[in-house]
This record gives sequence, C-alpha cells and structure tokens, in this order.
Amino acid sequence: MYWKYVVRRAIYGIMMYIVMIFVFSTLFNSVADSTMRSQIDEQVAQESLGWKNLTPDQRDAKLASRRADKIRQYHLDDPLPSRIFFRSIRTLTFDFGNSTTIKASNGDRLVIGIIGEALPRTIVLFTTEVALVTIVGVAMGLYAGRKPNGLLDRTVSMLTMITNGLPAWWLAMLAIMAFAYNIPIFPSGGLHINPAPTGFAGILDYLWHLSLPLLTLFFLGVWGTAYLVRNIVLSNLQEDFVMAARARGVGESKVLFGHTLRTSMPAIMTLAILGLFSSIAGNIIVEGIFNWPGIGNLYFEAVQQNDVPILMSTLAIETLLTMVGFVILDIVYGFLDPRIKVGGTA
Repeated sequence: MYWKYVVRRAIYGIMMYIVMIFVFSTLFNSVADSTMRSQIDEQVAQESLGWKNLTPDQRDAKLASRRADKIRQYHLDDPLPSRIFFRSIRTLTFDFGNSTTIKASNGDRLVIGIIGEALPRTIVLFTTEVALVTIVGVAMGLYAGRKPNGLLDRTVSMLTMITNGLPAWWLAMLAIMAFAYNIPIFPSGGLHINPAPTGFAGILDYLWHLSLPLLTLFFLGVWGTAYLVRNIVLSNLQEDFVMAARARGVGESKVLFGHTLRTSMPAIMTLAILGLFSSIAGNIIVEGIFNWPGIGNLYFEAVQQNDVPILMSTLAIETLLTMVGFVILDIVYGFLDPRIKVGGTA
C-alpha cells in the first residue's frame, strides 16, 4: 500500500534527523558547554544588579548559589552522555535558548525568534527562484530536446557551460555593479529602504529589493536546468512507446507534453525538490553579497561574531529542511513512478 510506504519513509527521515542531531550535539559539546556557562554568568550578573541591600559576603554567596542553580538547571554538572542527551532534546524541541550577540529586530536574543525572522526571507527568495527556474527551464528543455542542434539547443548548451563555470559571487558582484551603480535600476542590497514604507508601497519596495538577487540566481540556474531537461527529454524521445505513438499518428505536441513530459516528471521533480530544499538552507555567498537578511546571511554573521547558539541552531534547521526534502522526494517518486516498489510489491 502506498500509505505504508509514505509512513515508512517519514519514520526513516525522523530517525535520521534524530541521529544527526545527537551527532551534532556530541561534536559541539565542549563549545556549547563553554557558551552556556558564559550565558549563565551573564544572567546571574544581571540579576545581581537588584541585590543592592546585600552585604558583599551575602552577595557573593547568593551569586555562587544562583550560578550553581543555573548549572544544575541546564545539566552542566551532569556526566557527558547526560549533557549530550539534554542538549539534543532541547534542539529537537526547538528550544535553542538565547544568542550570544545577535539580536532580532525587536532587540530580543531568543534564537528561535531570530531564525523565525530570517527563514521566511530565504524561503521567499529561493522558492520564487526555484519555481521560475523550473518552469522556464522545463519549457526551454522540452523545446531544445525536440529540435536537437537547433538555435535554442545550441544557446542552452553554450550558456550552461558559461554559467556553470562562473562563480556565484562574481556574477552577483557584476550584477550589482551593472544594475545598481552603472544603470541604477535596482538597489544594491538589503530588504527595504530606510525608513521602510508600509502598506502597498512596502510590498513594492520589498519586491524591488528582491528583484536583483532573484534575477541573478535565475540566470545562474535556468540554463543548467534546461540542459538537464533537454537531455532527459532527448533520451525519452527515443523510447519505444514514443515511436509507437508517432506511428499511430499522435501529434508532436501531444507526444511532447502527454508522453515525454509525463515520463520525465520523476527526474524533473528530483531537480526541483532538491534545488528547493538545498536553496532554502540558504546561499551564504549570494545572501551575503546582496545583504539579503536570510538564513544564509544569518549563518555568516554568526560565524563572524562567534555566536555558537545561532550556528548550532541554523545547522539544525538546515539539516531538518534537507531531511524533509529527501522524504518529500521519495514520496513524490513513489507516486509518480509506478516502477518503484511500494510495500514490497511492484
């Protein structure tokens, strides 16, 4: 049964995610312990500002007591396996704690809030890019595969070789120089002008700032996608069922869209889904150059400021998104391709 296959793939994905979180907690245990102790010292020092009526001895005793309570609260005095287990459970329940230096727009240092601000921006940018690349790339690939060595086929092949050899950062910087300075059509980066407009003007301003990074990513990705689809289509056009359809007098458009495209869908969905979830994890270079405040830019900022809670949390979120992508891909593959065995039967 197909639903059994879906449940099995979902359970497998959850188990793999749990294992990877425990591995991350083990690898970063010493750094996380040190960061947590520093945060405890900071919290206790903030609390002590209200102890004005205590004598120095009483204040020192209360500081030691509060520090010991916090250490027990966060299991820092437990054996190593217990600390790793506790930290893994906190990560799995999205209890990421507070950042070291980075703050949300409202001044809060709660990590889940900081990530909650950055992740939707990355999703908007890269989901739009993957959708456009997939739609345009599939259309170009279909027609390029239909007429091998034609003008479109040669153009796609040439631009694929060029864009695959171009560093993303170089093209991004070139786009900024060309369209933000020499021909000032788009802003060079950021999310909004300052001060940010509201209402419909705010939406237009958001789309204006989104345009240049989106067009850069689109140009980088669409030609490779079209070339891969072209190769898939070209291979499927040689299959016996296509030859038989043509022999029966089926029109070329129906052969292309009804037979070839349908057969090519599993491979095309693989490209789209893997591209989507790998992109949502955040393109550090592109987001950094365009100063787009997404998850990739947040990770880069956390590296610069040595904000370990942010680093570990973004790693956990990126791992989760990747695992979700693989599970969805398996489920879609099982739905689209009847040749995949489901529940042990063909």
